[in-house]
Amino acid sequence: MGFTIGMREMRSGTRRRVRTTECTAVAEYTGLWGWAVVPGARAVSGRCSCGDLACTAPGAHPLSYARPVPAGAGPDDAAKAWSEFPGAAMMLPVGDSFDVIEVAEAAGRRALVRLERMGLPLGPVCATPTGRARFFVAPGAAAELPRLLYRMGWDDADLDLHCLGPGSHITAPPSDLGGLGPVHWLRAPTLDTAGAPPQARLLLGTLAYICHRTRF
Repeated sequence: MGFTIGMREMRSGTRRRVRTTECTAVAEYTGLWGWAVVPGARAVSGRCSCGDLACTAPGAHPLSYARPVPAGAGPDDAAKAWSEFPGAAMMLPVGDSFDVIEVAEAAGRRALVRLERMGLPLGPVCATPTGRARFFVAPGAAAELPRLLYRMGWDDADLDLHCLGPGSHITAPPSDLGGLGPVHWLRAPTLDTAGAPPQARLLLGTLAYICHRTRF
């Protein structure tokens, strides 16, 4: 029998190994990168482990009854907190330490190469199994995005570019997203970038241009 987060079920032969891997990853996010982590639902056979048969985001949302593991929590605290939710997806709250600019993965990969060649500062970048690339940028980007696009002349363009801000959560690597596969890093966090992601204005022009070009 597979796991159901609400009922604490897991295959007995893998329970300890999975818990160790999860706790290590959570401790890295909280203690090394300084991000809070929220236990999230998982999708099992197309249904959400939250137990809501009408769930609109199966396996892609925080568990409503779970407390976040706070930023700064060490290995022992992270392991103790996460042991209450074995099998949970790791989710990162957006808006405190970073906002997220999301584009199609193909455009994101092209933009990432160009941004690196230009020597512009970059934060972490992850890719989802749904074909999206997520660029971590400084908090406040979601509120500033319309003004920035207007100033850059992209406000009337039909761009596949969105910004996530306070109130949003993203699935963190290497957790599974909605039963479709794991999220993975295109550019992993470092001590320099995790706590100080770049301002959105430094990346937005290139991201908008590549998104526009990729449409054709």
